[in-house]
Amino acid sequence: MNDVISIRDLEVHYRVGVPREERETEQRLLLTVDMEWDFGKAACSDMLEDTIDYFAVVQRLLKFGEGREWRLIEKLAADIGECVCRDFGALAATVEVKKFIIPDAKWVSVRRRTAG
Repeated sequence: MNDVISIRDLEVHYRVGVPREERETEQRLLLTVDMEWDFGKAACSDMLEDTIDYFAVVQRLLKFGEGREWRLIEKLAADIGECVCRDFGALAATVEVKKFIIPDAKWVSVRRRTAG
């Protein structure tokens, strides 16, 4: 099993929704991203370049929705997972997207794992 770096409930504002009117304004979403990595080298070296820079990941996710929109949170989760694996070298990423659109529920969420 790989080691994991977790970012929990990062608040972002993206345009997501099946109906066009739902995508007209940004919605508050919470993202949880678990990035699989081997900490062996970083645990010995204590050097940032030997691990995933989670601050850089957060900065990317905060801007990830700029100029973009998604119909489905499933696609959004897949796109984030691909970005984290491709651009930050994660061995795999599990992404949960929470959306606050159902009046009688705290949230609706999807969780998707992407292998790097």
